[in-house]
This record gives sequence, structure tokens and C-alpha cells, in this order.
Amino acid sequence: MYNLADFYISTDQSKMDIETIHQYLSEESYWAKGIPRETVEKSIANSFCFGVFYKDQQVGFAKVITDFTTIAYLGDVFVLEKFRGLGLSKLLMENIMAHPKLQGLRRWILLTADAHELYRKFGWDTIKNPARWMEIHTKNPYE
Repeated sequence: MYNLADFYISTDQSKMDIETIHQYLSEESYWAKGIPRETVEKSIANSFCFGVFYKDQQVGFAKVITDFTTIAYLGDVFVLEKFRGLGLSKLLMENIMAHPKLQGLRRWILLTADAHELYRKFGWDTIKNPARWMEIHTKNPYE
């Protein structure tokens, strides 16, 4: 079916396929339904992005919002359904967690509804002191 040697990860901003990323986030994700394309473009421009590619076709994505020194937020992680089950999410996470620019951070954070086991394989755990955390959350901001 697919030769795993034909897949690779890139942080080259110019390779990110805005159309593919926007389509997935706005139509298929549970966290960003209806997100405007302009918002996706701005988000990518202001984040450290990782693309999963099959040959030259983008098939997965993740972004890290970070100061590259103390904290990183991992978000918008996905692999297109057609390419799931090949170990690409693990490959993506291995590349993110091992990236030289992301070493020595004091804190990583993310939100997930369904991928806890994937992230646990890379050292993630539930928040130890949830009473310390606060948020402003706008539900469905794109409607």
C-alpha cells in the first residue's frame, strides 16, 4: 500500500499546504469547526509548524506555540483519515519532542479529547495541580 520511506516530517513553513490544513480544521476537527482560512493562515505564520508529507502531499500537521525557552503549547495535531494507522502520529510526535529548538522547556501543554494514550507515550500526563490553572474559553468562536 504505502512505503513508509515515502513519508517525512518538515518544519519548512513554505511547504505547509494551507488548503489542506484549513479544510481539515474547519470541516473535520472537533476543536476548530468553521475556523476562517485567514485565521489558519495567521496561526501558521505565528507558530512553529510540523507537516507530515507523503512524497510532496501534506497528510498531517501540528503546530507548537512557544517562546522556545520556557513553554510550548501543542495544538492542531492531525493525520488525514486515509493515512491513519501507519504510525504517522507517533512519527510526528517523535519529531516534535526531539526537535533541538524545543529542548529544555519548563512546561508543555495541550488539550485533547481523544488522544491521551498517544501523548502518554511521549511523557505527557494529566495536570497535577488543576486548581492553579485558569482559562478564558470562547466556545464556538467561528460560528
